[in-house]
Amino acid sequence: MQLVSSAENSTLDWRDNYKFIKDIGDGRGYTGGLIGFTSGTHDMLVLVEYYSELKPNNVLTKYIEPLREVDGTPSHGRLDPYFVGDWQQAANDPFFQQAQNDKRDELYFNPSVNQALTDGLSLLGQFIYYDAAVMHGIGDAPRSFNHIRRESMERAKLPVDGGDETNYLDSFLDQRRVAMKAEPAHEDTSRVDTIQRSFLRAGNLSLSLPLGFQVYNTPYEISYIDPAICKQS
Repeated sequence: MQLVSSAENSTLDWRDNYKFIKDIGDGRGYTGGLIGFTSGTHDMLVLVEYYSELKPNNVLTKYIEPLREVDGTPSHGRLDPYFVGDWQQAANDPFFQQAQNDKRDELYFNPSVNQALTDGLSLLGQFIYYDAAVMHGIGDAPRSFNHIRRESMERAKLPVDGGDETNYLDSFLDQRRVAMKAEPAHEDTSRVDTIQRSFLRAGNLSLSLPLGFQVYNTPYEISYIDPAICKQS
């Protein structure tokens, strides 16, 4: 969570991202929360519907229909002008935080990490898969996580099949860069080049601490594991 947060929101304090909400100009409408749920790609609607199951008639419940209307488009539709403020208010609610945690795990963390384990990848590989899933989505569309993985497997053998993990992850990161470069909002590949590739070049497949790295020319260091982070994740 700290590594992804450094690239997604320029902070290691990932809990501060519950309240993040902004149209970043990537054609996906509003991007919000821990891992960038978006109004244009269905997962923000799924999140708000689930939050309303946990806590009916919350401050975001009234946006379920407007979110359905803009699903699949970059439009703000009837979300404006109060959606941003209401999202930030909801971010203080433990039920909304739980909803974000649960949907993060269900939609992104668990599928990507389980796939990494199936593929025989190390902790670094699990992080690389998860970060790709967060940005590109798990599905089979062009530039999705599954598409990137398939393209990588055509160029390098999976560790579970006897391939060298470093070679495979190099291939995966190459294909990840191609996917990022195809989208103007994601064409800065620093998160691949100065985090993931740097750990790979250093042979740190186990993500041994301390982790020193840069993202967008900002230096970071993770020197210990916060037990509260492990518990909440």
